[in-house]
Amino acid sequence: MRKPRLPSLIVVLLTWAIASQAQQIAPWVARGAGGQSQFESLADTNLFTGGVLLSNEVATVTAAQAAVNDLTGEVVAEGDVTILDHGHIWRGTNFIYNFKTGGVRAGTFKTVQAPFSVSGRNLAGNSNLLYRATNAIISTDDYQRPVCTIHARQITIAPGEYFEAHQATLYVGKMPVFYWPYYKRYLEKHPNNFEVDPGYRSIFGPYLLTAYNWYGNGLLDGTLHVDERERRGIAAGPDLYLHLGDWGQASFRYYYAHDIDPRADGIAAPHLSESRQRMDFFYEVHPASNMTAKVVANYQSDPLVVRDFRYGEYEANVEPASFAEVNELWPNFVFDGMAQPQVVNFFETVERLPDLKLTGLRQEIGATPVYYESESSIGYYERAFSETNVSMPFTNYTLLPGGLGYTATRGVSNAPANYAAMRADTFQQLTLPQTFFGWLNVTPRAGGRITYYSDVEGLGIHTNEQARGVFNTGVDLSFKASRLYQEAQSSLWDVNELRHIIEPEFDYVYTPAPNRSPAQLPQFDYQLPSLRLLPIDYPDYNSIDSITRQNVLRLMLRNKLQTKRQDGIEDVVNLAVYTDWDLDPTNHPFSDLYSDLEIRPRTWLTFSSSTRYDLADSRWRQAIERVFLQPTTALSLSAGYYYLMNNDPEFQTYRGQNIPGNNLIDFTLYYRINENWGARISERFEAQDGVMQQQIYSLYRDLHSWTAALNFRVSQGAGQPSDFSVMLTFSLKAFPRYKLNSDSDRPSYLFGTVPPVELRDEY
Repeated sequence: MRKPRLPSLIVVLLTWAIASQAQQIAPWVARGAGGQSQFESLADTNLFTGGVLLSNEVATVTAAQAAVNDLTGEVVAEGDVTILDHGHIWRGTNFIYNFKTGGVRAGTFKTVQAPFSVSGRNLAGNSNLLYRATNAIISTDDYQRPVCTIHARQITIAPGEYFEAHQATLYVGKMPVFYWPYYKRYLEKHPNNFEVDPGYRSIFGPYLLTAYNWYGNGLLDGTLHVDERERRGIAAGPDLYLHLGDWGQASFRYYYAHDIDPRADGIAAPHLSESRQRMDFFYEVHPASNMTAKVVANYQSDPLVVRDFRYGEYEANVEPASFAEVNELWPNFVFDGMAQPQVVNFFETVERLPDLKLTGLRQEIGATPVYYESESSIGYYERAFSETNVSMPFTNYTLLPGGLGYTATRGVSNAPANYAAMRADTFQQLTLPQTFFGWLNVTPRAGGRITYYSDVEGLGIHTNEQARGVFNTGVDLSFKASRLYQEAQSSLWDVNELRHIIEPEFDYVYTPAPNRSPAQLPQFDYQLPSLRLLPIDYPDYNSIDSITRQNVLRLMLRNKLQTKRQDGIEDVVNLAVYTDWDLDPTNHPFSDLYSDLEIRPRTWLTFSSSTRYDLADSRWRQAIERVFLQPTTALSLSAGYYYLMNNDPEFQTYRGQNIPGNNLIDFTLYYRINENWGARISERFEAQDGVMQQQIYSLYRDLHSWTAALNFRVSQGAGQPSDFSVMLTFSLKAFPRYKLNSDSDRPSYLFGTVPPVELRDEY
């Protein structure tokens, strides 16, 4: 019979007609997949040439030509064949697929079991169950000619679950390097593996860091570390991760170092000995949809053990806390219960045994326009100072009989003495948000706080029980105005129209002097010095024990310039300027002037600035300037400048000692030389004392399945000897050791330190 040449649309119509007549026996539909599609029907078989696509609810077959049997549902496909079955893809030149049973047979095939690619011969199996093949080649390499491969005589594939390889040999290029009689790889979890990090560091000597990562049945997995540092000795410890499903997740990590030279870096610290250890425990569970319970415990034998052996964790948290916490959320309220002890005596801690807090979220009172919010807490607190603190003055207040006043005894303590008390506090506030003229937002507020303190006992401080009352009121005014400049066009600055938005805001707060000053109260939640402006509204201002009088107007002005770019609306300029005006000043009426600025003249170029200017003494106290550009994926550059005034009086008052400032310059350049090579340079220079604090040089090499990096680092602190390191790291592309860009964001990861994590799932 002569084959008629039909357009694809006619092929579709004929195919649908055939499918309608045999809908009880032909569980598929077809359409032409090319401009030369041809169709022919012989008895119960339909023949397609010139490109065809066949599909049903679970599978799709595309091929250059195919023969389909209406009765059996079997497809014999040839040419460039692709089968998508239950989300799994098979590719090859010759396939037999059955739409009714899901059975698959092939002479040669390719498939992906992420992150593995698999090819082989003589494929046979059932839909989404088990498939078997011979002469298989398995690789994680993303190159056409992979370097590292596993050759298996036989293979069994369970899509999305695992594969089994029999008589398997690992090849590097054409050289066999390892043989497995039997190898099984689960696809949903990592395989057990070793990590080996050799290197040299001046304060360690030559070192070898090893880790064995093992994965259990989904309940328990972990890592065993065994590290040898020639100058410091041997160290070891396990990391255990427990996955309990509805009962939560937990981790336990322990690390012990027999440090034969604990002062190798020249830093003197208390509690240093040859026996050094750290231990941490984490547990979190969600017993109900809106409830969270968490336990965190951190112990270390001295203040520097984490810094010396796990610097990445030290960078993230210098003084890790230990606590247990329960949090419950309702539509209008939040309950939080906490217990926080002092686990190590060289970190200052405010012990909370316990601290119970109920927060009333801002909520409307009935059908009125008035809103209510509250915050109430009760607890027993002890301010436990560090044993390493320096001598400092103290004042001992004692309430006179009848509550007529205080007697004060002043002296100097050899070290701060712990003190403790029970405290109950409640804060209640009403707000009335209104909008006038359709654009002016006005929110007046009024509130009050009552705080009760029990007798305060301590060697350096004693006060009788007392209560403090605080009244606060204020109003917030803000509005937004904008103007559109449609004629603004610039290809140079990637501008397509401009919109200017201006947002002034005035926040007034009035708090009369409380009946108890902060000097008369035990300081548990106290105000710390800050580089940025602190909140003035309640309850955002949460230094309960440091509340004093306020008659302040906060002035803020925001300006934005926005334009249309490829990714949508984007801020070209975003500027905020703000300061506080003290309407009842004792000295200068204005606080420091703060500014935050970000400019994006192009999508690949960003300037940012954050400054603090002392209006009273006409001097800069802080400035952070940064530029980042990435014109191509092969090149990125960032540079920054950080200035902090030397011997800032605000920090001197808090610490009782001079705090050195900063005049810091940093620079990072990454350049991908070609597809196989890349380089990164990172520098940090302290201009104040002329010290190059850190230099990091990294050379990257793409090894097809692997990436390798040779890293060199030199670091030096003020008055300390230089510390230099050399390290070689390898990472399998399919199972990277670090998250994306983590080696750039935290270069210390490349030098034998691991990212600070709580649970293995975060890797």
